[in-house]
Amino acid sequence: MGSGLRRNEILALMRAEGKASVEALAERFDVTVQTIRRDLGELANEGKIDRVHGGATIRQGVTNIVYEERRKLNAEAKERIAQMVSDHVPTNVSLFINIGTTTEAVAHALLDHENITVVTNDINVANILSANESCEIIVSGGTLRRSDGGLVGDLATQMIEQFKVDIAIIGASALDEEGDLLDFDLREVRVSKSIIRHARKVYLVTDASKFERTAPVRIASFAELDAIFIDKPLPHGLQARCREWGTDVFVAD
Repeated sequence: MGSGLRRNEILALMRAEGKASVEALAERFDVTVQTIRRDLGELANEGKIDRVHGGATIRQGVTNIVYEERRKLNAEAKERIAQMVSDHVPTNVSLFINIGTTTEAVAHALLDHENITVVTNDINVANILSANESCEIIVSGGTLRRSDGGLVGDLATQMIEQFKVDIAIIGASALDEEGDLLDFDLREVRVSKSIIRHARKVYLVTDASKFERTAPVRIASFAELDAIFIDKPLPHGLQARCREWGTDVFVAD
């Protein structure tokens, strides 16, 4: 395998998994660790990854990971989280569900729920829930983001503002230990802010790996949430602040 093809495969692997070690890559591609270090050095020079001790991480902070690769990240944890939040959603209820691979997992977990109304700005969520004949689905409209099936922009925001639902189930691209939800697309963030304002309860669904990522646009504080559904305990200081804020934390371990 040529060095260029190998680097492309290394990059694809890291986009799917978020990080990789030199030793694991050397074993996977059957080359020396020195060869892998050179490959990682070239990818770092191109601005695609960040070198860390013993390996590298995918570079983040201004653009999101490709959608199909996000779907694969921590898929098992997302399923556990989705099942846990679905257990907290009664029948005969109205919901907002926003854009995201974790919220899509929630949609799958709601397929057996009866007499629910779902307002969503995610075409994938709408398609999933179409299999539930007891679910009324309202799609927000807006500008289609082809990369992930999200509907964003002023039209989506205006549509959301016509509703007042029982529960909003939202995701985020990144979290920080100060207790902020973060995302990449200002148009999507405006929709998410409207969703939070127009719901009686707000549930965040997220896996703990989001604390390892960063994004430039703030959605909200954990203080604005009623509950967080996550696969691992929060950092200790943030857990204490959630108690002060009255934000419940449920861990799908």
